[in-house]
Amino acid sequence: MSTLENIQTVLKQHKLSNDDYTHIKKILGREPNLVEIGIFSAMWSEHCSYKSSKKHLSGFPTKAPWVIQGPGENAGVIDIGGGYAAVFKMESHNHPSFIEPYQGAATGVGGIMRDVFTMGARPIANLNALRFGNVLNKDDISAHQRYLVRGVVAGIGGYGNCMGVPTIGGETSFDECYNGNILVNAFTLGLAKSDEIFYGRAEGIGNPVIYVGSKTGRDGLGGAVMSSDSFTEASKSLRPTVQVGDPFTEKLLLEACLELFKTDYVIGIQDMGAAGLTSSAFEMAGRSGSGMIMHLDRVPAREEGMEPYEFMLSESQERMLLCARKGTEQAIIDIFEKWDLDCAVIGEVTATGNMELFWHGEKCADVPVNPVSEEAPVLDRPMSRPAYLDSIVKVTLADFDAVDNQTAFEKLIASMEVVDKGWIYQQYDSMVQANTIKKGGELDASVIRIKENGVALAMSADCNVRYCYIDPKAGAAAAVIESGRNVAMSGATPKAITDCLNYGNPENPEVMWQFAQGCLGIKEACLELNTPVIGGNVSLYNETNGKSVFPTPAIAMVGVNEDQNKVLLSTFQKEGNSLYLIGENKSEFGGSLYMKELYATVAGTIPSISYIAERALWDLVIEANKKGLLASAKDCSAGGAAITLAKMACVSGKGIKATVNVTDTRDIFAESMSRAIIEVAPENCAAFEAMLGDLQSQKIGIVGGDIFSVNDVTMNLSDMQSIYYNTFKQVIEGDL
Repeated sequence: MSTLENIQTVLKQHKLSNDDYTHIKKILGREPNLVEIGIFSAMWSEHCSYKSSKKHLSGFPTKAPWVIQGPGENAGVIDIGGGYAAVFKMESHNHPSFIEPYQGAATGVGGIMRDVFTMGARPIANLNALRFGNVLNKDDISAHQRYLVRGVVAGIGGYGNCMGVPTIGGETSFDECYNGNILVNAFTLGLAKSDEIFYGRAEGIGNPVIYVGSKTGRDGLGGAVMSSDSFTEASKSLRPTVQVGDPFTEKLLLEACLELFKTDYVIGIQDMGAAGLTSSAFEMAGRSGSGMIMHLDRVPAREEGMEPYEFMLSESQERMLLCARKGTEQAIIDIFEKWDLDCAVIGEVTATGNMELFWHGEKCADVPVNPVSEEAPVLDRPMSRPAYLDSIVKVTLADFDAVDNQTAFEKLIASMEVVDKGWIYQQYDSMVQANTIKKGGELDASVIRIKENGVALAMSADCNVRYCYIDPKAGAAAAVIESGRNVAMSGATPKAITDCLNYGNPENPEVMWQFAQGCLGIKEACLELNTPVIGGNVSLYNETNGKSVFPTPAIAMVGVNEDQNKVLLSTFQKEGNSLYLIGENKSEFGGSLYMKELYATVAGTIPSISYIAERALWDLVIEANKKGLLASAKDCSAGGAAITLAKMACVSGKGIKATVNVTDTRDIFAESMSRAIIEVAPENCAAFEAMLGDLQSQKIGIVGGDIFSVNDVTMNLSDMQSIYYNTFKQVIEGDL
């Protein structure tokens, strides 16, 4: 194993510091070779080691009676009753999607689905959380953002649809802060029997290590390392680090794995995601304290002349590594060959504690497994409260010229955040598998039924990035709260979250402070609301030319409704039904859509948070729904009560006449938390009102007619629907 010349250049290429190099030499007891440098580089990248974030992630609440598997595996697992479990996770594919939107988004979907079916679960639902820059202008930036929207959506739809997994909802938002870095967060939920979960471990001395799936090529080289750096103009040349996905191969791999899981051949199995064979092998061996021998010349290759370095760091898609019981090798090969997939025994588990790599019989790397993960750098990066907070915290509506409510409403209902995103979700197959109860476009949480045990699973992905900008801690807590509220409004009890923590450059002390505060907010909210964190992902360096994105801790909440026949919808159900506004309506406009759209300002103080009021709202809706008292429910969020009612009217095709009691006439657009619009049939009003207890509420109006009327705002329903349903398509297809 030869030593390296020009080590400083090699270290720079691999995003390793001189201190890292000294540490590597200490671990190995000698100089590393290029393969070993590549291994350390990948495993110590931000993506694999979380070196900048690990310090702040400790202390997340991760346990509850219903949690089967928390963080640390391919995906988290919760018990959903009747002997079944939901397996789910969300991950980012931000940098690849910005460079190559179609393949970046597609392989993000493919990777998260593998994380789920690696655990033994069949994927049954996908969500996504997408953030783009300004798409409204007639300039090159907006034109490029519209191109990115089209590419990302096509990639998500192309991969998910081919896999036969419904994409049932998600969230899409737009802000100038994403002009240089879009965010693509993908979520998958799968179903498994609760006593048949598979884990990513390699144990049992002499047990074979088997490679399955697609052949390995040179695509994706350096993908994990790329996540440890910011973008510049030169980053546009990074297309070779973006992998190319093949959903048809992944479908075969899914079915082959699920067939394999019916046997007792498997000890452990791991998806080859970021850092490919390196991360999968080291993680499997590391979890059980084992060593491993791998013969890289036995790895199925797609390209000629590949070297050990390339085999270890390729991020070719649709590949898995598994540890099997000795003696089952041929039976496993037979299964994968039946599904027309490559399958090769490439090594075995050892007791050495080392990863020993061979190339045509000669050892080409020898690295202790444990130190690669246990001694990865844990950085205590400097932090400082951002200076901008002092200048924005005192901003209120009084600082701006007043706008009449009719004008404000017409501006808000046409905003990109509010209008229907049918152009997006209609490209996704949301009904495949025939279990979707509530899908994209039907507001708030998406819901699927589980035929096997009679329950329904509700899920929602949320984050108000304006809140996170003006108050990183409370904004992150608000993301947990809103995702939980959306789930509760469907009648389901929120159970657990997975997250994607998207932030800027951690080398900037202000960004690091934002991240630390966001973690504190998530911890607090999950603890107070009893919704543990069972897995997630950190994506840093979302920065281009020195400009970081707003803090964006996307939260995906999953909840359980014990009766799939009692899923509560979020749109008006019947003319003549009464409408209630539950919760306290205060003049809170900090970080509001109102302030952003009317005054191009993101500032102020975030609306106040009360976990007691929030949980009381959830409990009211869940219990009233069980009793059959509710017709529909939708949470109040961006745009306040007026925009919430408008969305419900547009989607249901039913007008309303409502009067909301307010202190300031503009408060119909205020964004106070812990509020919801509830629709109740006249015969159930008395019983519902008897359940309200100490919760603030007001009966605000009646469903019906072809006019939308709230206080001093009036619009013909058909005109409002035309704006709501047509605007997005006109913008994204460039018809400005």
